Amino acid sequence: MAGMDWLKDAVIYQIYPQTFQDSDRDGVGDFQGIISRLDYIRDLGINTIWLNPCFDSPFGDAGYDIRDFYKIAPRYGDEADFVELVQAAHDRGIRVILDLVAGHTSMDNVWFAEEAADPHCVEANRYIWKNRDFDPKEGPVRGDFVSNFFWYQPALNFGYSEPSEPWQDPIDAPGPMKNRAELKKILAYWFDRGCDGFRVDMAGSLVKPEGTAASIEAVKEIWQEVRTWIDANYPDRVLMSEWSSPSRSIAAGFHLDFMLHFNAPGYSSLFFNGNGTLPPPKGQTHCYFDAEGKGSLEVFQKSYIEQREATLGKGLITLPVGCHDFQRLRCAPRGWDELRCAWVFFMTQAGPPTIYYGEEIGMRYVEGVPSKEGSLLDGIVAINAGTTELGERAGTRTPMQWDDSDNAGFSTASADYLYLPIDPDPDRPTVDAQLKDPGSLLNFVRKLIHIRKAYPALGTDGDYRFLNPGNCHYPFIYKRELAGSSFLIAVNPSGQTQSITVEMDGLLDASLLNCGCELIQDGNQLSISVSGFGYGIFKLM
Repeated sequence: MAGMDWLKDAVIYQIYPQTFQDSDRDGVGDFQGIISRLDYIRDLGINTIWLNPCFDSPFGDAGYDIRDFYKIAPRYGDEADFVELVQAAHDRGIRVILDLVAGHTSMDNVWFAEEAADPHCVEANRYIWKNRDFDPKEGPVRGDFVSNFFWYQPALNFGYSEPSEPWQDPIDAPGPMKNRAELKKILAYWFDRGCDGFRVDMAGSLVKPEGTAASIEAVKEIWQEVRTWIDANYPDRVLMSEWSSPSRSIAAGFHLDFMLHFNAPGYSSLFFNGNGTLPPPKGQTHCYFDAEGKGSLEVFQKSYIEQREATLGKGLITLPVGCHDFQRLRCAPRGWDELRCAWVFFMTQAGPPTIYYGEEIGMRYVEGVPSKEGSLLDGIVAINAGTTELGERAGTRTPMQWDDSDNAGFSTASADYLYLPIDPDPDRPTVDAQLKDPGSLLNFVRKLIHIRKAYPALGTDGDYRFLNPGNCHYPFIYKRELAGSSFLIAVNPSGQTQSITVEMDGLLDASLLNCGCELIQDGNQLSISVSGFGYGIFKLM
Protein backbone atom coordinates (compact mmCIF):
# COMPACT_ATOMS: atom_id res chain seq x y z
CA MET A 1 0.00 0.00 0.00
CA ALA A 2 1.40 3.38 -1.00
CA GLY A 3 2.28 5.72 1.82
CA MET A 4 -0.41 8.28 1.06
CA ASP A 5 -3.08 5.57 0.94
CA TRP A 6 -2.54 4.38 4.52
CA LEU A 7 -1.70 7.81 5.90
CA LYS A 8 -5.09 9.16 4.79
CA ASP A 9 -6.76 6.66 7.12
CA ALA A 10 -4.30 7.07 9.97
CA VAL A 11 -5.16 7.99 13.54
CA ILE A 12 -1.77 9.06 14.89
CA TYR A 13 -0.70 8.81 18.54
CA GLN A 14 2.31 10.89 19.58
CA ILE A 15 4.45 9.29 22.27
CA TYR A 16 7.03 11.23 24.26
CA PRO A 17 9.18 8.16 25.06
CA GLN A 18 10.76 9.51 28.26
CA THR A 19 7.43 9.68 30.05
CA PHE A 20 5.17 7.04 28.51
CA GLN A 21 6.13 3.78 30.25
CA ASP A 22 9.26 2.72 32.12
CA SER A 23 10.05 -1.02 32.03
CA ASP A 24 13.47 -1.19 33.71
CA ARG A 25 12.91 0.90 36.87
CA ASP A 26 15.28 3.71 35.95
CA GLY A 27 12.50 6.33 35.97
CA VAL A 28 12.68 6.94 32.21
CA GLY A 29 10.31 5.49 29.62
CA ASP A 30 11.68 3.05 27.05
CA PHE A 31 10.85 0.85 24.06
CA GLN A 32 9.94 -2.20 26.13
CA GLY A 33 7.54 -0.02 28.06
CA ILE A 34 5.88 1.10 24.83
CA ILE A 35 5.65 -2.54 23.68
CA SER A 36 3.82 -3.41 26.91
CA ARG A 37 1.17 -0.77 26.12
CA LEU A 38 0.56 -1.53 22.45
CA ASP A 39 -2.70 -3.36 23.15
CA TYR A 40 -4.04 -0.26 24.86
CA ILE A 41 -2.99 1.88 21.90
CA ARG A 42 -4.62 -0.51 19.41
CA ASP A 43 -7.83 -0.73 21.43
CA LEU A 44 -8.08 3.06 21.51
CA GLY A 45 -8.39 2.91 17.72
CA ILE A 46 -4.86 4.06 16.91
CA ASN A 47 -3.14 2.66 13.82
CA THR A 48 0.00 4.84 13.75
CA ILE A 49 2.40 5.93 16.49
CA TRP A 50 4.91 8.76 16.22
CA LEU A 51 7.85 8.74 18.63
CA ASN A 52 9.77 11.86 19.63
CA PRO A 53 13.53 11.55 18.93
CA CYS A 54 14.98 8.20 19.96
CA PHE A 55 18.54 8.55 18.69
CA ASP A 56 21.69 8.77 20.78
CA SER A 57 21.98 12.22 22.34
CA PRO A 58 23.45 14.13 25.29
CA PHE A 59 19.85 15.31 25.82
CA GLY A 60 20.51 19.01 26.08
CA ASP A 61 17.24 19.44 24.16
CA ALA A 62 15.43 16.22 25.11
CA GLY A 63 16.90 14.30 22.19
CA TYR A 64 16.54 16.94 19.50
CA ASP A 65 20.32 17.40 19.78
CA ILE A 66 21.44 14.19 18.06
CA ARG A 67 24.86 12.68 18.69
CA ASP A 68 24.49 9.66 16.40
CA PHE A 69 21.72 9.25 13.84
CA TYR A 70 22.48 5.55 13.49
CA LYS A 71 22.24 4.56 17.14
CA ILE A 72 19.32 4.28 19.55
CA ALA A 73 19.69 6.25 22.79
CA PRO A 74 20.57 3.67 25.49
CA ARG A 75 17.88 5.05 27.82
CA TYR A 76 15.30 3.57 25.42
CA GLY A 77 17.06 0.29 24.68
CA ASP A 78 19.02 -0.66 21.59
CA GLU A 79 18.41 -1.35 17.93
CA ALA A 80 17.10 -4.83 18.67
CA ASP A 81 14.50 -3.31 21.00
CA PHE A 82 13.46 -0.91 18.25
CA VAL A 83 13.08 -3.72 15.72
CA GLU A 84 11.04 -5.66 18.28
CA LEU A 85 8.82 -2.62 18.85
CA VAL A 86 8.22 -2.22 15.12
CA GLN A 87 7.36 -5.89 14.70
CA ALA A 88 5.06 -5.92 17.73
CA ALA A 89 3.31 -2.80 16.44
CA HIS A 90 2.96 -4.18 12.92
CA ASP A 91 1.49 -7.38 14.34
CA ARG A 92 -1.30 -5.19 15.78
CA GLY A 93 -1.83 -3.18 12.61
CA ILE A 94 0.07 -0.17 13.95
CA ARG A 95 2.71 1.67 11.93
CA VAL A 96 5.71 3.40 13.53
CA ILE A 97 6.97 6.89 12.63
CA LEU A 98 10.25 8.28 13.98
CA ASP A 99 11.36 11.88 14.48
CA LEU A 100 14.16 13.21 12.29
CA VAL A 101 16.13 16.32 13.17
CA ALA A 102 17.43 17.25 9.73
CA GLY A 103 18.86 20.71 10.34
CA HIS A 104 21.31 20.36 13.23
CA THR A 105 23.13 18.01 15.59
CA SER A 106 24.63 17.98 19.05
CA MET A 107 28.09 19.41 19.61
CA ASP A 108 28.95 15.87 20.76
CA ASN A 109 28.28 14.48 17.28
CA VAL A 110 31.43 12.88 15.83
CA TRP A 111 31.01 14.94 12.66
CA PHE A 112 31.25 18.14 14.68
CA ALA A 113 34.12 16.83 16.80
CA GLU A 114 36.15 15.95 13.70
CA GLU A 115 35.65 19.37 12.13
CA ALA A 116 36.38 21.19 15.40
CA ALA A 117 39.66 19.25 15.68
CA ASP A 118 40.78 20.44 12.23
CA PRO A 119 38.66 23.49 11.36
CA HIS A 120 40.75 24.55 8.37
CA CYS A 121 40.53 21.16 6.69
CA VAL A 122 38.89 21.39 3.28
CA GLU A 123 36.55 18.57 4.38
CA ALA A 124 35.34 20.58 7.37
CA ASN A 125 32.20 21.65 5.57
CA ARG A 126 29.37 19.65 7.09
CA TYR A 127 28.71 22.60 9.45
CA ILE A 128 28.66 26.38 8.93
CA TRP A 129 31.82 27.89 10.39
CA LYS A 130 31.79 31.66 10.82
CA ASN A 131 35.22 31.58 12.48
CA ARG A 132 37.78 28.83 11.94
CA ASP A 133 40.66 30.52 13.77
CA PHE A 134 39.95 29.11 17.23
CA ASP A 135 42.43 26.87 19.03
CA PRO A 136 41.35 23.26 18.35
CA LYS A 137 42.65 22.30 21.80
CA GLU A 138 40.25 24.78 23.39
CA GLY A 139 37.42 23.98 20.98
CA PRO A 140 34.90 26.31 19.34
CA VAL A 141 32.69 28.60 21.38
CA ARG A 142 29.33 30.19 20.80
CA GLY A 143 29.61 32.43 17.75
CA ASP A 144 32.23 30.36 15.95
CA PHE A 145 29.49 28.41 14.19
CA VAL A 146 25.89 28.92 13.14
CA SER A 147 23.42 27.16 15.40
CA ASN A 148 19.72 26.36 15.35
CA PHE A 149 17.34 27.29 18.19
CA PHE A 150 19.69 26.51 21.11
CA TRP A 151 23.27 27.73 20.73
CA TYR A 152 24.71 24.27 21.41
CA GLN A 153 22.95 22.78 18.37
CA PRO A 154 25.31 23.46 15.41
CA ALA A 155 23.42 23.85 12.15
CA LEU A 156 24.16 21.37 9.43
CA ASN A 157 25.33 23.08 6.26
CA PHE A 158 22.70 23.02 3.53
CA GLY A 159 24.09 26.22 2.09
CA TYR A 160 22.92 29.80 1.61
CA SER A 161 20.43 30.67 -1.08
CA GLU A 162 22.25 33.95 -1.70
CA PRO A 163 25.74 33.84 -0.11
CA SER A 164 26.96 37.22 1.05
CA GLU A 165 30.00 36.27 3.18
CA PRO A 166 33.10 34.21 2.31
CA TRP A 167 32.17 31.55 4.86
CA GLN A 168 28.71 31.01 3.36
CA ASP A 169 28.48 28.12 0.90
CA PRO A 170 26.05 28.09 -2.03
CA ILE A 171 23.46 25.31 -1.87
CA ASP A 172 25.32 23.12 -4.38
CA ALA A 173 28.73 23.29 -2.63
CA PRO A 174 30.39 20.04 -1.44
CA GLY A 175 29.27 20.44 2.19
CA PRO A 176 25.57 20.95 1.42
CA MET A 177 25.61 18.12 -1.11
CA LYS A 178 27.28 15.85 1.47
CA ASN A 179 24.46 16.55 3.91
CA ARG A 180 21.78 15.93 1.27
CA ALA A 181 23.26 12.51 0.62
CA GLU A 182 23.45 11.80 4.37
CA LEU A 183 19.73 12.53 4.74
CA LYS A 184 18.91 9.66 2.40
CA LYS A 185 21.35 7.34 4.16
CA ILE A 186 19.71 8.01 7.54
CA LEU A 187 16.22 7.46 6.15
CA ALA A 188 17.24 4.24 4.38
CA TYR A 189 18.93 2.85 7.49
CA TRP A 190 15.74 3.07 9.56
CA PHE A 191 13.37 2.23 6.71
CA ASP A 192 15.33 -1.00 6.33
CA ARG A 193 14.66 -1.74 10.00
CA GLY A 194 10.92 -1.38 9.61
CA CYS A 195 10.29 2.32 10.26
CA ASP A 196 7.19 3.43 8.33
CA GLY A 197 8.05 7.09 8.04
CA PHE A 198 9.52 10.20 9.61
CA ARG A 199 8.18 13.38 11.09
CA VAL A 200 10.83 15.98 10.22
CA ASP A 201 11.54 18.55 12.91
CA MET A 202 11.54 22.16 11.65
CA ALA A 203 11.59 20.93 8.07
CA GLY A 204 11.71 24.40 6.58
CA SER A 205 14.82 25.53 8.43
CA LEU A 206 17.61 23.94 6.37
CA VAL A 207 18.83 26.59 3.92
CA LYS A 208 20.05 29.94 5.27
CA PRO A 209 18.99 32.64 5.78
CA GLU A 210 15.71 31.14 6.90
CA GLY A 211 12.44 32.46 5.59
CA THR A 212 13.53 34.34 2.48
CA ALA A 213 11.79 33.50 -0.79
CA ALA A 214 15.00 32.12 -2.28
CA SER A 215 15.74 29.96 0.77
CA ILE A 216 12.21 28.58 0.87
CA GLU A 217 12.50 27.51 -2.76
CA ALA A 218 15.90 25.95 -2.07
CA VAL A 219 14.51 23.97 0.87
CA LYS A 220 11.63 22.78 -1.31
CA GLU A 221 14.13 21.52 -3.85
CA ILE A 222 15.94 19.46 -1.20
CA TRP A 223 12.77 17.76 0.03
CA GLN A 224 11.44 17.21 -3.48
CA GLU A 225 14.64 15.35 -4.22
CA VAL A 226 14.20 13.25 -1.07
CA ARG A 227 10.54 12.53 -1.90
CA THR A 228 11.42 11.40 -5.42
CA TRP A 229 14.00 9.04 -3.94
CA ILE A 230 11.49 7.68 -1.38
CA ASP A 231 8.83 7.09 -4.04
CA ALA A 232 11.34 5.14 -6.13
CA ASN A 233 12.85 3.08 -3.32
CA TYR A 234 10.35 3.01 -0.41
CA PRO A 235 6.95 3.88 -1.90
CA ASP A 236 5.02 2.72 1.18
CA ARG A 237 6.86 5.12 3.53
CA VAL A 238 5.80 8.65 4.45
CA LEU A 239 7.27 12.04 5.30
CA MET A 240 5.44 14.31 7.75
CA SER A 241 6.77 17.81 8.31
CA GLU A 242 6.87 20.25 11.15
CA TRP A 243 6.74 23.26 8.87
CA SER A 244 3.29 24.50 9.87
CA SER A 245 2.85 25.80 6.36
CA PRO A 246 1.12 23.04 4.39
CA SER A 247 1.01 25.07 1.19
CA ARG A 248 4.81 25.10 1.21
CA SER A 249 5.59 21.70 2.72
CA ILE A 250 3.20 19.70 0.54
CA ALA A 251 4.61 21.42 -2.55
CA ALA A 252 8.04 20.41 -1.25
CA GLY A 253 7.09 16.74 -1.29
CA PHE A 254 5.82 16.02 2.20
CA HIS A 255 2.78 13.79 2.58
CA LEU A 256 1.47 15.71 5.61
CA ASP A 257 2.08 18.87 7.59
CA PHE A 258 0.89 20.10 10.99
CA MET A 259 -0.95 23.38 11.52
CA LEU A 260 0.62 24.59 14.75
CA HIS A 261 1.43 27.82 16.59
CA PHE A 262 3.65 29.39 13.93
CA ASN A 263 3.67 30.15 10.18
CA ALA A 264 0.10 29.30 9.02
CA PRO A 265 -2.01 30.96 11.76
CA GLY A 266 -5.20 29.75 13.34
CA TYR A 267 -4.42 26.99 15.81
CA SER A 268 -3.37 29.37 18.57
CA SER A 269 -6.49 31.48 18.08
CA LEU A 270 -8.59 28.40 18.77
CA PHE A 271 -6.91 26.96 21.86
CA PHE A 272 -4.25 29.15 23.53
CA ASN A 273 -5.98 30.72 26.54
CA GLY A 274 -3.14 32.71 28.07
CA ASN A 275 -1.86 29.96 30.36
CA GLY A 276 0.77 27.27 30.00
CA THR A 277 3.69 27.28 27.60
CA LEU A 278 2.81 29.72 24.83
CA PRO A 279 0.56 32.79 24.89
CA PRO A 280 -2.30 33.52 22.49
CA PRO A 281 -1.59 35.47 19.29
CA LYS A 282 -0.72 39.12 19.70
CA GLY A 283 -3.81 41.22 20.27
CA GLN A 284 -6.06 38.29 21.14
CA THR A 285 -7.72 38.39 24.55
CA HIS A 286 -9.85 35.23 24.24
CA CYS A 287 -9.29 32.03 22.31
CA TYR A 288 -12.25 30.43 20.56
CA PHE A 289 -12.43 27.35 22.81
CA ASP A 290 -13.07 29.43 25.91
CA ALA A 291 -16.00 29.37 28.33
CA GLU A 292 -16.65 33.10 28.00
CA GLY A 293 -17.55 32.74 24.34
CA LYS A 294 -15.66 35.85 23.24
CA GLY A 295 -13.39 34.23 20.66
CA SER A 296 -13.48 34.37 16.89
CA LEU A 297 -13.30 31.87 14.03
CA GLU A 298 -12.01 34.46 11.59
CA VAL A 299 -8.28 33.76 11.69
CA PHE A 300 -8.65 29.99 11.73
CA GLN A 301 -11.28 29.88 9.00
CA LYS A 302 -9.32 32.12 6.62
CA SER A 303 -6.04 30.28 7.16
CA TYR A 304 -7.54 26.80 7.02
CA ILE A 305 -9.38 27.50 3.76
CA GLU A 306 -6.20 28.89 2.20
CA GLN A 307 -4.09 25.91 3.27
CA ARG A 308 -6.70 23.34 2.30
CA GLU A 309 -7.26 24.81 -1.14
CA ALA A 310 -3.50 24.87 -1.76
CA THR A 311 -3.02 21.22 -0.77
CA LEU A 312 -6.26 19.48 -1.78
CA GLY A 313 -5.47 16.25 -3.61
CA LYS A 314 -1.75 16.75 -3.07
CA GLY A 315 -1.16 16.20 0.64
CA LEU A 316 -2.68 16.22 4.10
CA ILE A 317 -3.13 18.65 7.01
CA THR A 318 -3.40 17.66 10.66
CA LEU A 319 -4.56 19.74 13.62
CA PRO A 320 -3.00 17.97 16.61
CA VAL A 321 -4.71 17.33 19.94
CA GLY A 322 -1.80 18.62 22.00
CA CYS A 323 1.91 18.53 21.38
CA HIS A 324 5.16 18.27 23.35
CA ASP A 325 5.95 21.91 22.54
CA PHE A 326 2.92 23.66 24.01
CA GLN A 327 0.31 23.35 26.74
CA ARG A 328 -2.15 20.48 26.85
CA LEU A 329 -5.77 20.93 25.88
CA ARG A 330 -6.75 20.79 29.57
CA CYS A 331 -4.95 23.93 30.66
CA ALA A 332 -6.46 26.14 33.35
CA PRO A 333 -9.00 27.67 33.28
CA ARG A 334 -10.23 25.16 30.67
CA GLY A 335 -11.75 22.28 32.60
CA TRP A 336 -13.47 18.98 32.08
CA ASP A 337 -16.77 20.37 30.75
CA GLU A 338 -15.04 21.91 27.74
CA LEU A 339 -12.97 18.94 26.60
CA ARG A 340 -15.63 16.89 24.84
CA CYS A 341 -16.70 19.59 22.43
CA ALA A 342 -13.03 20.18 21.54
CA TRP A 343 -12.63 16.46 20.85
CA VAL A 344 -15.67 16.48 18.54
CA PHE A 345 -14.00 19.28 16.61
CA PHE A 346 -10.66 17.49 16.34
CA MET A 347 -12.08 14.13 15.31
CA THR A 348 -14.23 15.55 12.50
CA GLN A 349 -11.50 17.54 10.74
CA ALA A 350 -10.43 16.83 7.17
CA GLY A 351 -7.04 15.33 7.95
CA PRO A 352 -5.57 12.47 9.98
CA PRO A 353 -6.05 13.15 13.71
CA THR A 354 -2.88 13.38 15.81
CA ILE A 355 -3.33 12.68 19.53
CA TYR A 356 -0.64 13.55 22.08
CA TYR A 357 -0.35 10.83 24.71
CA GLY A 358 -2.60 11.35 27.73
CA GLU A 359 -4.92 13.82 26.02
CA GLU A 360 -7.46 11.01 25.65
CA ILE A 361 -7.86 10.84 29.45
CA GLY A 362 -7.68 14.59 30.02
CA MET A 363 -4.20 14.88 31.47
CA ARG A 364 -3.62 18.51 32.40
CA TYR A 365 -0.82 20.99 31.87
CA VAL A 366 0.92 20.94 35.27
CA GLU A 367 2.20 24.31 36.50
CA GLY A 368 5.50 24.52 38.35
CA VAL A 369 7.18 21.40 36.95
CA PRO A 370 10.97 21.86 37.05
CA SER A 371 12.75 22.37 33.73
CA LYS A 372 14.21 19.25 32.18
CA GLU A 373 16.52 18.82 29.20
CA GLY A 374 15.84 22.10 27.44
CA SER A 375 12.13 22.24 28.26
CA LEU A 376 12.29 25.97 29.02
CA LEU A 377 12.11 27.89 25.75
CA ASP A 378 14.93 30.38 25.55
CA GLY A 379 14.63 33.74 23.80
CA ILE A 380 15.52 32.65 20.26
CA VAL A 381 13.21 29.63 20.43
CA ALA A 382 10.39 31.77 21.78
CA ILE A 383 10.81 34.27 18.96
CA ASN A 384 10.64 31.46 16.41
CA ALA A 385 7.40 30.34 18.10
CA GLY A 386 5.94 33.80 17.60
CA THR A 387 6.45 35.26 21.07
CA THR A 388 9.13 37.00 23.12
CA GLU A 389 7.98 35.33 26.34
CA LEU A 390 9.71 32.31 27.82
CA GLY A 391 7.61 29.20 28.12
CA GLU A 392 7.95 26.01 30.16
CA ARG A 393 7.20 22.79 28.28
CA ALA A 394 7.85 20.37 31.15
CA GLY A 395 4.26 20.73 32.35
CA THR A 396 3.11 19.09 29.13
CA ARG A 397 5.59 16.21 29.37
CA THR A 398 4.74 14.66 32.74
CA PRO A 399 4.44 10.85 32.95
CA MET A 400 1.46 8.99 31.54
CA GLN A 401 -1.14 8.23 34.20
CA TRP A 402 -2.06 4.56 33.92
CA ASP A 403 -3.57 3.68 37.30
CA ASP A 404 -3.64 4.61 41.00
CA SER A 405 -0.54 2.63 41.96
CA ASP A 406 2.77 4.29 42.85
CA ASN A 407 3.89 6.78 40.21
CA ALA A 408 0.52 6.32 38.48
CA GLY A 409 1.76 3.05 36.99
CA PHE A 410 4.42 4.79 34.90
CA SER A 411 7.42 3.37 36.77
CA THR A 412 8.27 1.26 39.80
CA ALA A 413 11.37 3.37 40.45
CA SER A 414 11.55 5.66 43.45
CA ALA A 415 9.69 8.90 42.79
CA ASP A 416 13.02 10.74 43.16
CA TYR A 417 14.33 8.97 40.04
CA LEU A 418 11.48 9.80 37.69
CA TYR A 419 12.32 11.77 34.56
CA LEU A 420 9.62 14.25 35.57
CA PRO A 421 7.30 14.16 38.58
CA ILE A 422 3.82 12.71 38.35
CA ASP A 423 0.93 15.19 38.37
CA PRO A 424 0.43 15.70 42.14
CA ASP A 425 -3.33 16.25 41.86
CA PRO A 426 -5.00 13.48 43.94
CA ASP A 427 -7.88 13.51 41.44
CA ARG A 428 -5.65 13.08 38.40
CA PRO A 429 -7.29 10.97 35.68
CA THR A 430 -5.99 7.47 34.91
CA VAL A 431 -6.46 5.00 32.09
CA ASP A 432 -7.56 2.26 34.48
CA ALA A 433 -10.33 4.29 36.07
CA GLN A 434 -11.61 5.64 32.77
CA LEU A 435 -11.68 2.25 31.08
CA LYS A 436 -14.08 1.13 33.83
CA ASP A 437 -16.34 4.16 33.44
CA PRO A 438 -18.63 4.02 30.37
CA GLY A 439 -19.12 7.79 30.56
CA SER A 440 -15.41 8.69 30.75
CA LEU A 441 -13.53 10.95 28.36
CA LEU A 442 -11.43 7.97 27.26
CA ASN A 443 -14.50 6.01 26.17
CA PHE A 444 -15.90 9.14 24.52
CA VAL A 445 -12.69 9.47 22.48
CA ARG A 446 -12.84 5.80 21.52
CA LYS A 447 -16.42 6.33 20.32
CA LEU A 448 -15.40 9.36 18.24
CA ILE A 449 -12.57 7.43 16.60
CA HIS A 450 -15.02 4.62 15.80
CA ILE A 451 -17.50 7.09 14.27
CA ARG A 452 -14.79 8.68 12.15
CA LYS A 453 -13.69 5.31 10.81
CA ALA A 454 -17.25 4.14 10.18
CA TYR A 455 -18.21 7.16 8.05
CA PRO A 456 -15.65 8.11 5.36
CA ALA A 457 -17.28 11.52 4.86
CA LEU A 458 -15.95 12.45 8.31
CA GLY A 459 -12.44 11.35 7.33
CA THR A 460 -9.63 12.80 5.27
CA ASP A 461 -11.29 12.58 1.85
CA GLY A 462 -14.54 14.26 2.85
CA ASP A 463 -15.29 17.77 1.64
CA TYR A 464 -15.21 20.43 4.38
CA ARG A 465 -17.44 23.50 4.34
CA PHE A 466 -17.79 26.27 6.94
CA LEU A 467 -21.43 27.29 7.43
CA ASN A 468 -21.17 30.16 9.95
CA PRO A 469 -22.49 33.36 8.31
CA GLY A 470 -20.72 36.70 8.59
CA ASN A 471 -19.56 37.60 12.08
CA CYS A 472 -21.54 34.90 13.87
CA HIS A 473 -18.92 32.72 15.59
CA TYR A 474 -20.86 30.62 18.12
CA PRO A 475 -21.75 27.83 17.76
CA PHE A 476 -19.27 26.55 15.17
CA ILE A 477 -21.18 24.82 12.35
CA TYR A 478 -19.60 22.95 9.43
CA LYS A 479 -20.45 20.26 6.94
CA ARG A 480 -18.54 17.15 5.84
CA GLU A 481 -19.52 15.34 2.64
CA LEU A 482 -18.29 12.50 0.45
CA ALA A 483 -19.95 10.51 -2.34
CA GLY A 484 -23.44 11.65 -1.42
CA SER A 485 -22.99 11.04 2.31
CA SER A 486 -23.28 14.26 4.33
CA PHE A 487 -22.88 15.25 7.98
CA LEU A 488 -23.47 18.42 9.95
CA ILE A 489 -21.25 19.12 12.96
CA ALA A 490 -22.13 21.62 15.68
CA VAL A 491 -19.70 22.66 18.43
CA ASN A 492 -20.29 25.24 21.17
CA PRO A 493 -17.14 25.68 23.29
CA SER A 494 -18.68 28.54 25.29
CA GLY A 495 -20.46 28.07 28.59
CA GLN A 496 -23.68 29.73 27.39
CA THR A 497 -26.40 28.54 25.03
CA GLN A 498 -25.67 29.83 21.54
CA SER A 499 -28.02 29.98 18.54
CA ILE A 500 -27.48 30.40 14.84
CA THR A 501 -29.36 30.04 11.54
CA VAL A 502 -27.47 28.64 8.58
CA GLU A 503 -28.30 27.87 4.97
CA MET A 504 -28.10 24.17 4.28
CA ASP A 505 -29.06 21.84 1.47
CA GLY A 506 -30.06 18.42 2.75
CA LEU A 507 -32.50 17.20 5.35
CA LEU A 508 -31.72 15.94 8.81
CA ASP A 509 -31.67 12.16 8.90
CA ALA A 510 -30.18 10.83 12.14
CA SER A 511 -28.06 11.85 15.10
CA LEU A 512 -24.75 10.07 15.65
CA LEU A 513 -24.02 12.23 18.66
CA ASN A 514 -26.09 14.92 20.38
CA CYS A 515 -25.40 16.78 23.58
CA GLY A 516 -27.56 19.86 24.01
CA CYS A 517 -28.40 20.55 20.35
CA GLU A 518 -31.86 21.56 19.13
CA LEU A 519 -32.37 21.81 15.36
CA ILE A 520 -35.38 23.19 13.46
CA GLN A 521 -35.38 23.04 9.68
CA ASP A 522 -37.49 25.26 7.42
CA GLY A 523 -36.68 24.69 3.78
CA ASN A 524 -33.00 25.44 3.32
CA GLN A 525 -32.82 27.33 6.60
CA LEU A 526 -31.64 25.45 9.67
CA SER A 527 -31.96 27.02 13.11
CA ILE A 528 -29.58 25.52 15.64
CA SER A 529 -29.46 26.10 19.39
CA VAL A 530 -26.60 24.50 21.31
CA SER A 531 -26.30 24.55 25.09
CA GLY A 532 -23.06 25.52 26.82
CA PHE A 533 -20.25 23.09 25.93
CA GLY A 534 -22.71 21.22 23.68
CA TYR A 535 -21.96 19.39 20.45
CA GLY A 536 -23.52 17.19 17.84
CA ILE A 537 -22.82 15.10 14.75
CA PHE A 538 -25.86 14.74 12.49
CA LYS A 539 -26.30 12.64 9.37
CA LEU A 540 -28.09 14.33 6.47
CA MET A 541 -30.11 12.87 3.64
